[in-house]
Amino acid sequence: MRRILWFRRDLRVEDNTLLSQAGDVLPIFIFDPAILDSLQKNDRRVTFIFTALMRLKDDLTLIGLDLALFYGNPTDIFTWLLTQDSFSEVCASGDYDPYALERDRNVSHIIEFNPLYDTYIFTLNEVLKNDGTPYLVFTPFYNKAKAVFQPEHMAKSPSTLQQLINFDYTPIHSINEHGYKTLPISLKSIGFEPQTLTHHQQKTPQEKLNHFASKLASYSHNRDIMTLEGTSGLGADLRFGTIGVRMVLRWLVEQKKQGIDTEPFFRQLIFRDFYAMLLAHFPRLTTRNFRYLFKGIENNDYFQAFCTAQTGVPIVDAGVKQLLETGEMHNRVRMICASFFTKNLLLPWQWGESFFARHLMDYDASSNILSWQWSAGTGVDPQPYFRIFNPYTQTFKFDKEGKYIKKYLPELENIPKKFLADESLLGQCTIANYLKPIVDHKISSKKALDYFHSSIP
Repeated sequence: MRRILWFRRDLRVEDNTLLSQAGDVLPIFIFDPAILDSLQKNDRRVTFIFTALMRLKDDLTLIGLDLALFYGNPTDIFTWLLTQDSFSEVCASGDYDPYALERDRNVSHIIEFNPLYDTYIFTLNEVLKNDGTPYLVFTPFYNKAKAVFQPEHMAKSPSTLQQLINFDYTPIHSINEHGYKTLPISLKSIGFEPQTLTHHQQKTPQEKLNHFASKLASYSHNRDIMTLEGTSGLGADLRFGTIGVRMVLRWLVEQKKQGIDTEPFFRQLIFRDFYAMLLAHFPRLTTRNFRYLFKGIENNDYFQAFCTAQTGVPIVDAGVKQLLETGEMHNRVRMICASFFTKNLLLPWQWGESFFARHLMDYDASSNILSWQWSAGTGVDPQPYFRIFNPYTQTFKFDKEGKYIKKYLPELENIPKKFLADESLLGQCTIANYLKPIVDHKISSKKALDYFHSSIP
């Protein structure tokens, strides 16, 4: 059988289901303008992906394969490929966001499409209620997932005999309405400028796992404390598949054998599946609330202040600065920022989601969209609308010494730490090059509650 192996969110050789498909194979990756055209030309994620592709291409050659690179609309590319050779099918790992599902349907009209399951732990309809409907609350989903989970869910993909199809693997093949041409393999060929990645982003997934090993035992507590680097740091690797979720699960089993409590991190991996399944079952959630009429109040001044780290609320501004400078934001800070954005500033959650989508290195549509709806209190499994994070209390709990804030806001270096966690004390300060808070937490929280009450039928 002659197969096209379409790499997408699985940019690795180790434990890749694509590489268990026997026969004559043409491995490919497509730079899709429908995705790339919405990005800034200095988007560091494209550098991350490009770097991963070069590593993948090298790793494939070590096992007698290679990687053909394309630039263009997937349907145009597969149409062109079928004029060049005969292929039985295209194999690709399933992806559940609305654009991906529509893209794959379009491709299936051109060539037999064989969806593989390599991105998440479970298949789309594997964790459902007894009546066949999707869970709307995480805890029951989690309990069912644990009941359904079997060793097979983390089994390594079997190796198989594959023969590389003769093709030109040296350029980027560009295909569009103007025709076909070849381009040098470089970021500039697809319109992007190479970016410098952080030290952490340059590490291999295995190096990140090794680093996380020393932190896993204290993960449940330390993951919320910004300065302890207690999270896995694997977000971008899981997003782009430079590490497979099955490999992480097997690693967790080995850690558990050493007496380490792995359940808190396993729970987060299940949460990732939960959000992916929700968006697949309810694609309207991409832009629409699941519950309540709350739409937010459009205020461009507030939005610009948030996006430029000029709200005058230190923990929020530090988080946005981290995002703009590195493409990363600590998970606890994401929740604080999203709550402040939707509850204190009363801005539409869609605006915040779009802002994160432009900058997060590990941006995943389902996780980002559903997390923003959770913070806004409008989602399937929401934080109650009446629960509003106090950014100053959160600072006291999770950045008590102010180290995280001062790392990204050096203008606050000489401000006593207690001022950063106390709104009244902070308001008494005149700080050079730093604004007063644009909203008062207590007043804006009451306004939010009044607004939500008026939005509930």
